[in-house]
Amino acid sequence: MQESSKKREIFKGVYGDLMEFADRISSVLGCPVTIEDGNHRLLAYSTHEETTDQARISTIIGRRVPEKVINSLWKEGILPALLKDEKPVQVPSIDDVGLGKRAAISIRKNNEVLGFIWALEASKPFSEEDMVFLQLAAKEAKNQLLQLQLRKKRKEESYQEFFWQLLTGHFQDEQELTEKLTQFSLHIPAVFSVIVFEFPDEITREVERHISYMLTTTQKIKSYFFTTDQNRLILLVGAESTAGFTASISRFIPYFIRQMSSRFQVTDISGASGNLYRIFSKGMHSYHEALFTLKMKHAFPVDTENMTQYHQLGIFQTMDILIESRYSETEHASIQLLKDYDAKNQTDLLSTLEVYLEKDCHPNETAKHLHIHVNTLNYRLKRIAEIGEINLKDPLLKMSLFLSFKISHYEEFLKKR
Repeated sequence: MQESSKKREIFKGVYGDLMEFADRISSVLGCPVTIEDGNHRLLAYSTHEETTDQARISTIIGRRVPEKVINSLWKEGILPALLKDEKPVQVPSIDDVGLGKRAAISIRKNNEVLGFIWALEASKPFSEEDMVFLQLAAKEAKNQLLQLQLRKKRKEESYQEFFWQLLTGHFQDEQELTEKLTQFSLHIPAVFSVIVFEFPDEITREVERHISYMLTTTQKIKSYFFTTDQNRLILLVGAESTAGFTASISRFIPYFIRQMSSRFQVTDISGASGNLYRIFSKGMHSYHEALFTLKMKHAFPVDTENMTQYHQLGIFQTMDILIESRYSETEHASIQLLKDYDAKNQTDLLSTLEVYLEKDCHPNETAKHLHIHVNTLNYRLKRIAEIGEINLKDPLLKMSLFLSFKISHYEEFLKKR
């Protein structure tokens, strides 16, 4: 008991100075120490002599733990253990990411993880006494990290207010918008896009913490702002040039969805992004394009399965316009003829035509999808041409038929919604 009280005295007078706090942990354990927040951003580190490793050096230089190290710690079960339990964890070396042997502990307030303390094994293995001291250090660090978290929350609230103003078209003057961004001391990207993720349920505080963790630790894309709206996560991501930015977005969206599922068991997320813009006052446009892309993914899940960005939608970009036009008020004459014939004769000519157009008029692919012989398909196509009065060699006619099918499906989707 006396020994515990004596070690607690080690932290006396260091409130508000995490660097000194890390140095005092280091002096007791005799090894290099780092302190991170809950999203693996570096808060403080002790001085060290020769004993260190590449992972620690990279963390100090980059001010956050490298993503490849974080991924390895998840795969090895280290981070799940730290998130689950308040006890210290012995971490084996992971040579391929430059990580040496460590002891680690989470800094917690009840079930919420505020941060982590990592101690790099130096001249000797950690003893049971060292593990007990790490638990003491984590408890002493709690109040310091709570104060940091409070300041961070206030800053994020002002960020979110600005972001919503951007998304709702509040800023008409680009100069006013740029001045506002400068107040946040943020580097303004040369090009940006808005990404929207839809979750199956309303985003809880716990899920929001998981989201913040993912956005902070990933190095696949740069997220400048994020906010939540019921079951939606809205991000503004940016880059220094258009080169490779579209590809980065395409990789990031499925990556985020996979990781939320595998790490935090949050499933059934869908995501999409708007167009790229250079003028920030166009943020509202990118936001609405992302929402529309999600709408099309729900309406046409098969057609849009591999689409994540507005520009990939092609003709689907015009669906709302087509629905409102006179074009969609009456059934296409050929479709009506085939529908009537099918109803009278219990045939499937209309659905055969639809699949044929979906498969870009490739007979073999169409026959395979319908589980029929190509000769059977050719016979049906001949009957379709005769009964529907369709010239299947006319590209404009085929396009109008294709659109008629899509509009019909879209109308059914809108009715259900």
